[in-house]
Amino acid sequence: MPEANTFDPAVLDRLEKLREKYAAMGQDLVSYLDGLLYADFPTYWDYINLDTLLSLQHPVTPFPDEEIFIIYHQTTELYFKLSLHELRQLHESDQLTGAEMLERVRRVNRYFKVLVDSFDVMVDGLDRKQFLQFRMSLLPSSGFQSVQYRLIELACTTMDCLVHIELRPNRIDHSFEDVDEMFDEIYWRRGATELATGKPTLTLKQFEAKYRDSIIAFAEERFHSNVRRQWQALSASEQTPELREELRTLDELVNVHWPLSHYRSAVKHLQRDPVDIAATGGTNWQKYLPPRFQKLIFFPELWSPEETAEWGKSWVLDNIGHK
Repeated sequence: MPEANTFDPAVLDRLEKLREKYAAMGQDLVSYLDGLLYADFPTYWDYINLDTLLSLQHPVTPFPDEEIFIIYHQTTELYFKLSLHELRQLHESDQLTGAEMLERVRRVNRYFKVLVDSFDVMVDGLDRKQFLQFRMSLLPSSGFQSVQYRLIELACTTMDCLVHIELRPNRIDHSFEDVDEMFDEIYWRRGATELATGKPTLTLKQFEAKYRDSIIAFAEERFHSNVRRQWQALSASEQTPELREELRTLDELVNVHWPLSHYRSAVKHLQRDPVDIAATGGTNWQKYLPPRFQKLIFFPELWSPEETAEWGKSWVLDNIGHK
């Protein structure tokens, strides 16, 4: 009959492998086992830093709904981080396959579906009167200043798809050396202009002072490895209909559904006759958000001329009720 303290062979095998692992580093296994012995069991709240997370909301006004506004935007940035996490793994893949791209793109689509579906928090979950009061204390900050969103765009497509629409035909064959110059032609810079003077807003000046160099560096890093170039580099057999459809879904989620969710919120909270209220950063949201003006498309080769011409129109008709 075996002794009561006899170890399972699987346990002994793991101990031997651990001994070999730490011996290769010149370390003593017993010391590491002592660490396991005396360490406290992890808790949920410590693992996710719950107390810190819940302490990161700092309203600047007494209006209760400002806290909703802060938490929703913080949640948005976490989903952006998840999206960049998936896009980074595509970028770092040594031998990217269509199957791997399909899985990563599906994950990004899942994150953006959550974001789009949750935007009712901003549309219907804020008291309009409170919003119009506390928003004035947020100047000149704006969701326009989300650098992660800009990085998602650059991770997804080539820069010729992101410059002002009238400049795109001349930038189709742009080179790596053109990236710095093309930054000044990116579509969103024109959206951050003062309505009265056409000059750059303080919002844009702040954003570029902090992020311009890092955005350009990111664009250069992804010049050869953004999702569009990776899709184009796949063999015909890897460019499956399933992957094509997921890329089209990504295009619509990021470039139609997400900006138009913001547009729907702006229409409710900021539009009034006869004068529209400017966004907190002074951005021209009426011209900046609707996809029919920007026609941002990550993968233009996946859309027909008719679909491109009607870009975003069906969503507006379904959700806003006017062109």
